Amino acid sequence: MTNTAERWVRAEVPAEQTWDLTDLFESNEAWENELSVLQANVSEVTQYKGRMTRKASTLLNCLEALENFQQRLIRVAVYANLKAAADGSDPKNQADSAKVSSVLATIGSKISFVESELLELNQNDIEYLLEQEPKLQNYRKMFLDILEKKPFSLIPEIEETLAALSEVHNAPYMIYERSKSADMEFESITGEDGESLPMSFALYEDRYELSPDAGIRSRAYDSFVKTLNKYKNTYAATYATEITKQVTMSQLRSHSSVTEMLLQPQQVTEEMYHNQLDIIQEELAPHMRRFARLKKEKLGLDEMHFYDLKAPLDPEFNPETTYEEAAETILEALGVMGPEYTEIIKKGLYNRWIDRADNVGKATGAFCSSPYGVHPYILLTWTDNMRGAFILAHELGHAGHFYLAGQHQSLVNMQPSTYFIEAPSTINELLLANHLLNKTDDKRMKRWVITQLLGTYYHNFVTHLLEGEFQRRVYALAEEGTPLTADVLSTQKKEALQNFWGDDVILDEGAELTWMRQPHYYMGLYPYTYSAGLTVSTAVAQKINEEGQPAVDRWLSVLKAGGSMKPQDLIEKAGLDMSKPDAIKEAVAYVGQLVDELEKSYE
Repeated sequence: MTNTAERWVRAEVPAEQTWDLTDLFESNEAWENELSVLQANVSEVTQYKGRMTRKASTLLNCLEALENFQQRLIRVAVYANLKAAADGSDPKNQADSAKVSSVLATIGSKISFVESELLELNQNDIEYLLEQEPKLQNYRKMFLDILEKKPFSLIPEIEETLAALSEVHNAPYMIYERSKSADMEFESITGEDGESLPMSFALYEDRYELSPDAGIRSRAYDSFVKTLNKYKNTYAATYATEITKQVTMSQLRSHSSVTEMLLQPQQVTEEMYHNQLDIIQEELAPHMRRFARLKKEKLGLDEMHFYDLKAPLDPEFNPETTYEEAAETILEALGVMGPEYTEIIKKGLYNRWIDRADNVGKATGAFCSSPYGVHPYILLTWTDNMRGAFILAHELGHAGHFYLAGQHQSLVNMQPSTYFIEAPSTINELLLANHLLNKTDDKRMKRWVITQLLGTYYHNFVTHLLEGEFQRRVYALAEEGTPLTADVLSTQKKEALQNFWGDDVILDEGAELTWMRQPHYYMGLYPYTYSAGLTVSTAVAQKINEEGQPAVDRWLSVLKAGGSMKPQDLIEKAGLDMSKPDAIKEAVAYVGQLVDELEKSYE
């Protein structure tokens, strides 16, 4: 399949390489039926409107009804989203996705009264209700979170109107994803032997960008940016609409800035946010430039181009592995986490939680979706190389986390702050790397593993962090009233890249268009949180290495806590303090040590 210009259509993909959606719904008919029933059943929640806080028992009944209803809603939404992610070019999947968005918007406006009525309570009211009905303790964190939002909330009628407009508010992201999966077509490229190779967003990011062949990297990059260039004005308009929405909402809600508004649900201070962006850019850049210079020298390149940054350091050495072999290796590596955790990972690997084939219309990249009460679902594009094992381990980290949180927490307390969300995933990559390093004496293999680790830090501390820097710049411009055209966005992206890489990397034409590559810009201040998560996991992996079982036990208790605590409290439970810059500086220093080790390996 990989050496032809043809890609599978979804119907051709072998079942074992796809996820099993029957764990969500037996059939499409069953899904459609539940979607209809939910619209009728919203009265199970709305019957409490106007009276939910009068008595503690009524409040408990209302919140329990809401949780049960939301659990069903999540299943319906996830089913439609997963089908669209697996094949966004299928008109039926597009229609179902649109249908579910519309229904969710309608239902969302009807049940928005719950938060509005809770916002009318003060701290004393809440303490009284908790005293009257001990079972309400389960909702204590939710009550306290809502109290924090109180100064920024609008009158109930406006909140209901905004909830009804959620489909419109989500439109920029939907348009971006739809266009990317269904409309974008890339010219096929020429391989080493003159054969025609298929080109797609996923193939560029998962294969060609990592190719040992400089010609393939260059030609794939040209094909990639040629298509991006055609869409830049449309995507700029789409992204500018998203930014305008955020700026308008922050003003409506009387926030001092968009940043304050977007950090509020993460429960993170602005100092913590700026620490991640500032310290990493300043202290990591010299290490990463050294790494770029080392690659340039060892690859015999006259110049280090932007499209060469992910080239393998040792092109002749690219360990291949089948999915089955990678699964076994990951289970061995995560054995340190104990039987309870590895049993979950085993289920994920062998019970069709994972969709791994490349097919027309499939979403790019990788993600893990975790519908409460079912099990997580993972999407990735498997390409038979060992790098894929790190991506798989990462997504299984999310799966293990949410599976444990789902078992130990109710729905309302399952989801932690996005500030923490990437820690349980990246720690699995670090554990996999440590396992592979300990298992071999082969110098080239050790060198390769270190470059994979550096790939993890590159992804989280460079790619996503520079997205975070780009967002910071764009929000500042938007609040000044600067129109966000394609040129403005490209200029900001280019400056962020130039400041980081300096003269060590040539920013090829089209490098500035990388603001078009990621969906994360439509998810609030999400990109910078990748670096926060990896900062935490770097420290915890070190503790597991040094302390063994006590550190593992602490970490498992953190995973089981889900979203029942604020991120700083969760991280403190793991033995860290993220309010200070120390952990960030230590993680960056660790990256410096990895580059040192690489340089020494050539002496």
